[in-house]
Amino acid sequence: MKNKIVFGLLICLVFLAGCSNEQTLEEFFHQEMKRMHKYDENFSYSLVHTEINAIHEDDAIAVFREHNNRGEQIFIAYFEKKDNRWEWKQTRGAKWDSPHKWSAMHQIPYIYSGAISDNDIKEIYAGGEKAKIIDVEGNKRFWYAISPSKEVEVKFVGKDGTEEIVESIDEEMLKDWEK
Repeated sequence: MKNKIVFGLLICLVFLAGCSNEQTLEEFFHQEMKRMHKYDENFSYSLVHTEINAIHEDDAIAVFREHNNRGEQIFIAYFEKKDNRWEWKQTRGAKWDSPHKWSAMHQIPYIYSGAISDNDIKEIYAGGEKAKIIDVEGNKRFWYAISPSKEVEVKFVGKDGTEEIVESIDEEMLKDWEK
């Protein structure tokens, strides 16, 4: 009788240990990147930054670089965990030195983001929310801010304290880019 109880407890422990083996965000991210690009031989990527519980419990943000047939890009992705499984919800991308200065996710959560190469930029705000600025490589940096509002002003603050409201697209730079 005692052996049966001990054996039953061991079976329960093995079962519980197997159930607690949840996939991490990083494991899920790499699995999905390989799945989405399995036929693209000219594709490479690197995970730059993650933030778990970014907005609420069981969500995450990942910032990653990608080299593909369009060149080098940087992306931000938003994830949520449902029933102990990660789900990829939204993604936005940017290119370095592009006339597209920033973009925003169009569904809740509203995440504003962009690539910057100007080292004179000290802070960035989307509405009243201060952005996180991530050093990527050299003078390449990436920023993101989570806002409760769908449409906000984006403001860059220089090291000298000057403030500039920045439109999503730099029209002058776009004209030069199109030439």
